[in-house]
Order: sequence, then structure tokens, then C-alpha cells
Amino acid sequence: MTLFSGHRLLWLRIKNFFIPERLFLLSFAAIILAGTFLLHQPFAVHGAPLSLTDSFFTATSATCVTGLIVVDTATKFTFAGQVILLVLIQMGGLGIMTFSVAFITLFAGRLSLGSRDMLEATFSQMPMRGMRKLLRTIFAATLLTELVGAVLLTLRFAMDMPWARAVWFGVFHAVSAFCNAGFALFSDSLIAYQGDVLVIMVISLLIIAGGLGFIVVFELQHTPRPLRFKKLSLHSRVVLSASLLLIAFGFVTMMLFEWGNSLNHLPWPKKILEAFFQSVTTRTAGFNSVNLGMLSNGTLFFMLILMFIGASPSSTGGGIKTTTFVTILAFARARFQNREHTRMMNRTIPESAVSRAVTIAIFSSLVVILFTTLLLFTELSGHSHQESRGLFLEILFEATSAFGTVGLSMGITSHLSEAGRILITLLMFVGRLGPLTLALAISKKHSVKYQLAKEDLLIG
Repeated sequence: MTLFSGHRLLWLRIKNFFIPERLFLLSFAAIILAGTFLLHQPFAVHGAPLSLTDSFFTATSATCVTGLIVVDTATKFTFAGQVILLVLIQMGGLGIMTFSVAFITLFAGRLSLGSRDMLEATFSQMPMRGMRKLLRTIFAATLLTELVGAVLLTLRFAMDMPWARAVWFGVFHAVSAFCNAGFALFSDSLIAYQGDVLVIMVISLLIIAGGLGFIVVFELQHTPRPLRFKKLSLHSRVVLSASLLLIAFGFVTMMLFEWGNSLNHLPWPKKILEAFFQSVTTRTAGFNSVNLGMLSNGTLFFMLILMFIGASPSSTGGGIKTTTFVTILAFARARFQNREHTRMMNRTIPESAVSRAVTIAIFSSLVVILFTTLLLFTELSGHSHQESRGLFLEILFEATSAFGTVGLSMGITSHLSEAGRILITLLMFVGRLGPLTLALAISKKHSVKYQLAKEDLLIG
């Protein structure tokens, strides 16, 4: 073997190692590690520096736009530390979308046809030539939306604090809301602004905008006027319909279970406002304007469902995604009606899409079950049976929140053991990147050219 051929072989091995799918994961991991290093520095915090575990946890939570915290963001971090958090949030929320598009654009020639088809499907069947235009729309829509939100929040916060501080708080919370991160510079999240129409509505609209996905925003912007619902692609129609129905479902649930409970002290207009806000924030964002410890078990149960479903594809939120959930419902309906094909809004859904939806849902369920089991082992060892039964819901809630990158917690995050914090950190990372990466992996598998002998199996 000549020296030239040896170098060529080494280069091919390096090139094959950094396949686009692996590069996607490594890039996110690199951002988290850089954030961990910066947050571990003395200039980032007041008092004693964060431990490496807590720095890693916080950097992962910010980059994965989750919002779970082990220290108080408002009091522990200096201005420099808060800026680092904001950059991580923006890179995690906007970066994963822009990286996905850049990933398609830059590496299109290296992707297999299956991967290219999968990524185009992920971005609503947009052709490769439209990706750069989408990238520009992502940047423009993000900056404009966050700017408008920051201005409105600044005007409101300026009534309670100096202008300079109000501007920073406005910018931070606008970015955190649009990226569905849930980080707040108030120790009690948004409880201090409970019932405040301007703050609650601005934060809610930012969360919704970030959770719809840039494909929907792009299509709404470029669809010929007058804009009609039927003119939109199936993807956009499903996302808009599912988002509206899930918000309505959460709102009704909150009203039924909390009207005479956690919302009992509020006048009825503010009860409606708070029920709407908690429905919006539960699926992806993680802000809270009510004390979660006061919520009924019924509310917490339905919040688990909403957190698991999450936001929509190509958005800043997590979860299995609204389209996955709706596809599974459509598949179940087709089977109940004894129909061979899955239909939705007068369209037939490809079997490959149905298979991906079912696989992602099963994968996600198994991940939550596995990590909940591990957390029960690490956190409840030594507790009596009676005590552990009371903590089970809190741990399941924490695990689901981490996987769905929601950030809501019943107050146990800062009390987790070292092992528990590492598990939640890993779960946030898997939850943020797992479904998309799994879908890419599935799309690369070649179809089997042979079939084994069939044998029936009793089901049910």
C-alpha cells in the first residue's frame, strides 16, 4: 500500500465516520459541552461555581430548550451567565431547525435517497431547491417574532423595574418563549404575573408560534392570497388543526379540574386566561403561572399526555410531535373500520409514514418507561413503600417533562441525586434529538428482498 493510498483510505474512513446523521448529533453535543465549560466558570455565577454535573445539566436543559433547572436562574447566574443561557437557548431552538435545513442543503449529495426522501418529508415534501429560501424565512420569522415579543414584554416589565433591566428581561423571556425553553428570570417562573393579560398572552402567542414549526409559517407566508385552509398542504392543515384541538383539550381539562382548586382564588376572567396559558405551555414550553404542587391528579395526568405529544415537526418544541399523534389516531381508526389504507383529510397516508409514526411512538414510550424505572431505583432507594408511592407521579412527571423538553416540574429537580441528574440530562438529550435521528435511521434501512414463512399469532 502506497503512502498516497493510505492517506486516501484514512480520509475515506474519516469522511464515512462524519456522516450527516452523526454530524448532527456531534454538533449538538459540542454546543452542550461548550456551554458546560462556560457555565462552570466563576464569572457565570454568584458565589461558589456550579459543579460539573450541574453545569452539564443546565447547559443541556438550555440547548435542548427544556427549562428544567437545579439552581435558581434568577439569583444564581450573573448577567454573563444569563447571556450564556440565552445563547444556548437560541442555538438550541433556532439552531436545530437551521442546522436541519443546512444539513439537507450542504450534504444533499452525500445522503442516500432514503435519507433525502425522509428529510424532504420531514420538511413537508419541500424540494431541495427550496431549502435555502426556507432558511432565510426561518431567520427572518424568528428574529421578527422575538423582536415584537421583546418590545411588548419590555413595555410591561418597565412598569415594575428600571428600563435597562426591563429590556433584558423582555429579550430573555421573548427568546425563551419562542424557543419553547421555559427559562425565566423570576424565581417563581411567571406566578408573579398570574392573570396579567399582556404578559400571559404575549408569552402564549410566542410559544404557539415557535411550536407550530417553520414549515407552517413558511407556507402561510408564501401561499397565494386570499389564504384558504384547503389550499394548504396536508402537513400544515394537520398541524394547525391538531394544535388548536390540543390547546382546547388542555383548556377544558384545566377548567374542569382546577376551577375550584388552584384557580379558585381568581375572578372568572383570570381563571379562563390561566387555564388557556397552562394548556399552551404544558405541551412544550415549561413556564408556569400556577403552583404545580396544587394541581389535582386529574390535571397532572392529562398534562403528562400533552407533554408526551409535544409540539409539531420542524419547530422549537419536543415530544413525539402532533403529526405523529394524529397519524396514529388515523391508523387506529382505519383498522377499526377495517380499511386497508390510512386516510386523513381526504388524503391517503403512505404506509412508510404510518410505520415511522408508530415506531417513534413506541420508541418514545419505551424511553420514558426505561428512564422512569431507573429514576425510581436511584431516587427511591431507602424510602418506605408508602413514601415511594407518593413520589412515583412526581418522578414520572419529571421524566416525561424531560423527554418532551417541556421543563415543568413538581419541584423535585433540585433534589435529585447525582445519578438522577445525569439520567435526566441524558433523557433531555434523547428527547430532543431522538425522534428525528430515529426517523433518519429507519429511512436508511434497505427493504428486505425475501420473506420468511408466515404463521398466525393470537392477538388480544
